[in-house]
Amino acid sequence: MAREGTVRPAAEALRDLHRLPVAPGPLPEPGPGETAVTWAGHASWVLRTGGLTVLTDPVWSRRILGTPARVTPVGVPWETLPPVDAVVISHNHYDHLDAPTLKRLPRDTHLLVPAGLGAWCRRRGFTRVTELDWWEAVELPAPEGGTVRFDFVPAHHWSRRTLTDTCRSLWGGWILTGPGGQRVHFAGDTGYGHWFTEIGDRCPGIDLTLLPIGAYDPPALLRPVHTDPEEAVRACLDLGAHRMAPMHWGTFLLSAEPPLEPLTRVRAAWEAAGLPRERLWDLPIGASRVLSASVAG
Repeated sequence: MAREGTVRPAAEALRDLHRLPVAPGPLPEPGPGETAVTWAGHASWVLRTGGLTVLTDPVWSRRILGTPARVTPVGVPWETLPPVDAVVISHNHYDHLDAPTLKRLPRDTHLLVPAGLGAWCRRRGFTRVTELDWWEAVELPAPEGGTVRFDFVPAHHWSRRTLTDTCRSLWGGWILTGPGGQRVHFAGDTGYGHWFTEIGDRCPGIDLTLLPIGAYDPPALLRPVHTDPEEAVRACLDLGAHRMAPMHWGTFLLSAEPPLEPLTRVRAAWEAAGLPRERLWDLPIGASRVLSASVAG
């Protein structure tokens, strides 16, 4: 369906592509006890905490299999990245696990992946691969002292890269807790459901959640596995998260909603929920924010 264009926006909606927000800027240098987040586009973030640089679902390629080329540039040029210490992967779909992007990394980069995905990484020469099941965690030493903790948490999605490996590896989200105590939840791809409340109960004090808001139309096909903007706001409340940053929109045309609709709807849903506007970090692609100890919680 994706290749044939049957889940693509209407032609008139594509006239708004030039309005998609892109504002690349320099990567911030977080101070001691701070966590910096930068949206590179789609589900790719640059997280810096404790002296570590972590990428989430890095896709720096212009194209992915079966999908038209990205409609906005990558928000962070590859050559401007500091050395990457770790990569977290939510699942193995091509728009989240991009082999050409991973090929750019040193083979001793630490990859944290869902259970069942380790062999794929090792076949490509990576020597430091950690597979986790839901509710498992690992800690990496932070150059600035202490550790950064990575918890693998549930999501409602699926996995497949070939015709014969459907759901042979797991999928999920991640919670990163820096040495300063800031806690960032990266949801990956997921539908809406009770798992958000459970995550919030087990991992309280989430300062920022990175939640998908796009790729939801047609709902009959996509709602079980992708939150729409209103569901994302409800998920933020279920998590007990202090702030939300939308993602998974404005990069690839994966579904039929107009390109700018997810942003319009998430802003309206946030206002309807009576939430403070400053806690919605609806960043342009390439923009950054910093969580400091004084504003966390």
